[in-house]
Amino acid sequence: MAVATATRPVAVIGAGTMGSGIAQVFAAAGRQVYLGDQDEASVKRGLATIQKSLDRLVKKGTLDTAARDQVLGRIRGEARGAAGQLAGSLRECAIAIEAVPERLDLKKAVLQELDRLLPEDAILATNTSSISITELAAATKRPARVIGMHFMNPVPLMQLVEVVRGLTTSQETVDATTEAARSLGKTPVLVEDRPGFVSNRVLMPMINEAVFALEERVATREGIDTVMKLGMNHPIGPLALADLIGLDVCLDILEVLHRGFGDDKYRPSPLLRAMVAAGRLGRKSGRGFYEYSDS
Repeated sequence: MAVATATRPVAVIGAGTMGSGIAQVFAAAGRQVYLGDQDEASVKRGLATIQKSLDRLVKKGTLDTAARDQVLGRIRGEARGAAGQLAGSLRECAIAIEAVPERLDLKKAVLQELDRLLPEDAILATNTSSISITELAAATKRPARVIGMHFMNPVPLMQLVEVVRGLTTSQETVDATTEAARSLGKTPVLVEDRPGFVSNRVLMPMINEAVFALEERVATREGIDTVMKLGMNHPIGPLALADLIGLDVCLDILEVLHRGFGDDKYRPSPLLRAMVAAGRLGRKSGRGFYEYSDS
């Protein structure tokens, strides 16, 4: 079955920033989407995020109100703990994408739950940004149908999807997932299952080095970001980008890279650790390397 041309629904588990974005782009491509999270409050926040994102597109004139309402009408939010409601919905799905926080134990648990509830031919995709696809697949009874589908943030705007092939992922699964990404208007890039894949293996050491430079007072936060924007033509500086990603997420990825490669060049900056411990996580907490009043 080709996922991109299928009429069957899609499930997205995790209604945070990434999950809500993934749900939005599938719905915008005409797919029925089930957006699940652990409780009703999380689901409502995810749906509100999608509403705001679509409203911004309407305000910019890139989407009309009728199209916005159609997209919203294709998304059904359901709490995973709500009397098996999501379990019934999953039996219809061709693909499920987990987008829960970057913790191995949590991702394994979600994938195992999906494995029990999805039809046998359904694909299990993970939006992990660094964790081994092979290890996650081994926790399921369908390792050939498990694959990485790493979207970039913000999902509705960013074109790239890293399609990550684990050791046991079948070619059929790779082909179907690549087709699914293209159906969303994204550009899929096939990568092998190595820590950090391509995106974060290259990006996170840069962000980490910027934090070290700040810690060593090589320049101010604005100075470091300005050098990278004006000198390297980056659209956003590494410290501002870290705030956008979430400093806790950056730390998690760096720890995966450090463990996976055993190389101290991936050792997280002590300042990064301290800021995460203090709850200064970036935009989502209102304060990271910069301060935000609209968090």
